Amino acid sequence: MREQTQHPGLFPKMYCSVFGHHYVVSKKVTYHVKEYTCSHCKKQLTTNSNGHLIELTPKFREINAILERIHNNRILRSKEKTLASSIY
Repeated sequence: MREQTQHPGLFPKMYCSVFGHHYVVSKKVTYHVKEYTCSHCKKQLTTNSNGHLIELTPKFREINAILERIHNNRILRSKEKTLASSIY
């Protein structure tokens, strides 16, 4: 008896090649930088410094992680300053 092997990744890739990708925001790094994932084929993109979508490579993943950390620290400091100024 022969087993039929199915290619689970074939249909989503065909769908995207015919109809195009359907990107949804998977992570908000900062107000302007976001990471996107195609809901069908799971291809990941991010925005570069010019605002264009590019493929999410390990290099850009690391850049986004550092950028997110800096952004969160800046927001925390801003909130602390407004809290301290409202007390006085």
